[in-house]
Amino acid sequence: MIYTITFNPALDYVIQVDHFKAGQINRNKTENVYYGGKGINVSCILNELSVPSTALGFICGFTGKALKDGLHGLGIHTNFIEVEKGMTRINIKMKSDEETEINGKGPVIEKKDFDALLKIVKTFKKGDMVILSGNIPSSLQSDSYQRVIKVLNEGVDFVVDAEKDLLMKTLPYHPFLIKPNNLELEEIFGIKLKNKEDIVACGKKLQSLGARNVLISMAKDGAILIDENGTIYQQGVCRGTVVNSVGAGDSMVAGFIAGVLKERDYSKALKLATACGGATAFHSGLATYPQIMEAMKTLE
Repeated sequence: MIYTITFNPALDYVIQVDHFKAGQINRNKTENVYYGGKGINVSCILNELSVPSTALGFICGFTGKALKDGLHGLGIHTNFIEVEKGMTRINIKMKSDEETEINGKGPVIEKKDFDALLKIVKTFKKGDMVILSGNIPSSLQSDSYQRVIKVLNEGVDFVVDAEKDLLMKTLPYHPFLIKPNNLELEEIFGIKLKNKEDIVACGKKLQSLGARNVLISMAKDGAILIDENGTIYQQGVCRGTVVNSVGAGDSMVAGFIAGVLKERDYSKALKLATACGGATAFHSGLATYPQIMEAMKTLE
């Protein structure tokens, strides 16, 4: 079983407003509600690829119930910890002449809540996989990723998709996959990447620190994978018009994991990952299976 962990999931309220004016009444042109959070996005794309997963994390209040019910309606299994204080956040994403986001805070996660999550994690068996992604809310300790990893049973692989220090502190535990983008590599190493050789060198450095497979997304320049055997793969982008960046990286993670599990072929997994990321980028929400297959046909 694949488990995704999202510490601070959300309902994303995405609206389109023509020529937004502050201090005045504005009316939506379009509105949609999506189930948000990086791990949630991964579960949604895995579901489109007919790969079952269980979404874990913390929810609270009527918004938490809406999130859980909505995921169940999509056929995604959940095992959320329901906490007592606060509410599952609502993130407002407004598209107008400029894009504006207002992100909610999320519920208060207490020690007993995190202990309940660890109790679930301890039941995972050899052959299972855990995907840890996104930031850690302020009510949790900064080492929460490591605390989850440390209780995993032998033979349980884990994936990390997080920024800078959150990512770097997990490398000594040998994650199966990490997925930085080229800009994140520049931030991690404090350098300006000038070419493919620089990107590969940084990826190999992350492997020397403990990562097994390193998937590096590079926006319009495609993606590079350095696998655990040292083989380097490069994949061009899908053809299409980018209208949305939210969830594209999460879609890549889901596509790669689905590809590896189905065929154990890293080259094919990279193609599926790129198609998933591209399909999400070309549409207003997360990609559907038909959209992913269409994007696959346009891979360069």
